[in-house]
Amino acid sequence: MSQEQDIVAAVRAALHSEPRVRATKEPLQLAFANGDLTLEGEVDHIAGKKLALEAAARVPGVRFIVDRLRVYPAAAMGDDEIRDKVRDALLEEVTLADCTIRIWDKGQCEVVREPAGATGIVDIGVADGVVTLDGDVAGPGRKRMAGVLAWWVPGSRDVVNGIGVTPPEQDSEAAVTDAVLQVLERDPFVNSESIRVRTRRAVVTLDGTVPREAERKLAEDDVWYVFGVDNVINNLSVRS
Repeated sequence: MSQEQDIVAAVRAALHSEPRVRATKEPLQLAFANGDLTLEGEVDHIAGKKLALEAAARVPGVRFIVDRLRVYPAAAMGDDEIRDKVRDALLEEVTLADCTIRIWDKGQCEVVREPAGATGIVDIGVADGVVTLDGDVAGPGRKRMAGVLAWWVPGSRDVVNGIGVTPPEQDSEAAVTDAVLQVLERDPFVNSESIRVRTRRAVVTLDGTVPREAERKLAEDDVWYVFGVDNVINNLSVRS
């Protein structure tokens, strides 16, 4: 067996060792060449996607990952419907109120909002259920919120968040924690009053209580959607 085959076998073993990495249809496809690993296929949850990428990145010899993993959508939607829902969500988000919002479709740009004195810009594109966000905003919190809003659209299969931050700002665990808290507060289906959040090395821990089991799961899902979160430890309990 060649070295490349050994690395692919090691990656496959790492994926099999993580029970939350579950392919929805066909097994995940792996290809490796010159230090670059390509992961392709569909998993049933955002957690599975992120954990698959983390597991593969830990395998010695893997220097770069081409991420072609998709998440099974919660609802069947066409690209136009996804694009419209992402657009509407960004337009309604108060932290993005001073940002220009543009839609890209088939190489054509449509400006849907351009406020006077705009401090940022967000470009939206959708292809095969994959939402691409580009542009530039003031602060990583806005970048993260835009990404979560795109993930909340039930037809989204992936979100590629390429939004830049100007002026450049050093990211931190505190910034991730603040973003998670903000997202939990925004979710109308989660009672975040008794939820505590800690972040360490891209791992977010949730402590506290929620009224229902469904909210326990929804809170965890929200954290997985946040850009920069690699793992979630859900210690939330359901109040009796």
